Amino acid sequence: MNYTTPEALDLTRYLRPCDHIVFGQACGEPTVLVEALIAQGAGIGGLHAFIATSFSGLFTPESAGAFRLSSMGAIGALRVMARAHLLDVIPVHVSQVAPLITAGVMRCDVAMIQVSPADAQGNHSCGLISDYVRAAVDKARVVIAEVNDQVPYVPGELIPASAIDVAVQVSRAPVEVVPAKIGPVDEAIARLCAQFIGDGCVIQTGVGAVPDAILRLLHDRRDLGVHSGMLGDGLVDLAEAGVLTNARKEIDAGVSVNGALIGTRRLYDWAHRNAAIRMTPTSYTHDAGVLGQLSRLVTINSALEVDLGGQANAEQSGASYMGGTGGQVDFVRAGARSPGGASLMVLASTAKGGTVSKIVPMLSGPVTSARSEVDVVVTEFGAAQLKGQTLATRARRLVCVAHPDFREGLERAAFEITRRGF
Repeated sequence: MNYTTPEALDLTRYLRPCDHIVFGQACGEPTVLVEALIAQGAGIGGLHAFIATSFSGLFTPESAGAFRLSSMGAIGALRVMARAHLLDVIPVHVSQVAPLITAGVMRCDVAMIQVSPADAQGNHSCGLISDYVRAAVDKARVVIAEVNDQVPYVPGELIPASAIDVAVQVSRAPVEVVPAKIGPVDEAIARLCAQFIGDGCVIQTGVGAVPDAILRLLHDRRDLGVHSGMLGDGLVDLAEAGVLTNARKEIDAGVSVNGALIGTRRLYDWAHRNAAIRMTPTSYTHDAGVLGQLSRLVTINSALEVDLGGQANAEQSGASYMGGTGGQVDFVRAGARSPGGASLMVLASTAKGGTVSKIVPMLSGPVTSARSEVDVVVTEFGAAQLKGQTLATRARRLVCVAHPDFREGLERAAFEITRRGF
């Protein structure tokens, strides 16, 4: 292993023209290495880089000349790149990124990752992100690791020092994502969702205003568990309230299983050397066989729009790419099939200041989750239970959870579905 500092890092020693680079993502983004690639990449030439999500703000149209950027969606700060037509979107489930890297379908010549300092055995924790990191490390010709003494050592996925070619010693606060402001619509949706979460349930959720609002309503529950692809600061509140015990899980009893920590220093400090949490790759967090062992699994995912048949679009609104496939499909299916569980697809009833309905006759973008998988659709006006229902019944129930200003037009579309039967 070669040791260096950010100031002395010379990427021309390790990168070749036309290399494909895979970055650690979200709050595990190695920002020092990203900055180095932005500064030095143009001089190497023809570089491509992949990152699943980014919240750092480092990827901008001005920095795009150093390499061509791709992602599984326009999530977080990547939305500005999508608007500038400088983001190549790969429609892929996050659970498939690692297998595609391993198979060589998604090239990974260089892995750039962020890890914690090594433990006594010489192993680095993946810290805040563990989803496809190990797959990238195992596949890459060169592994460049940002060893950051401000990254927590979180139990779970480890990277041995022997797997790292270049270690860049860093002391920098990791990327933080401040909890979103919770509004009245978020609170109304959260109240409806909380009714599906009883004692002993296992939760999967993302981050944002609605998930945070839901978690705030669960402090009177007992023995809740977590098995999720990502978690935010609301996890700490549940743990400190004594609600999060994972005691009734059929597998991983006593442990919250997770793939990404997306939050603030409070979350990172809580996770540091905490045996009550384990960071695992997507081959575990999203695996159908693993998820199928969990009863009372309640999954909470979001969409940009839902049509009257129950199809959900979480990616694109017209000509604007705004989201991504992420891990939604894996968890939608798992929650809907879990004994005593549920799969909740949540969204506000309107967008653009109430001028656009998000319950629509036909989607304006791709189908992220098929109507055959979607279970319950929740807006601030109610929860439409769709599983096992005819298309006509689905349409009627979805009209009832749409904003009243748009129901008349939706009712006409629902009437046609009822008349035809499909």
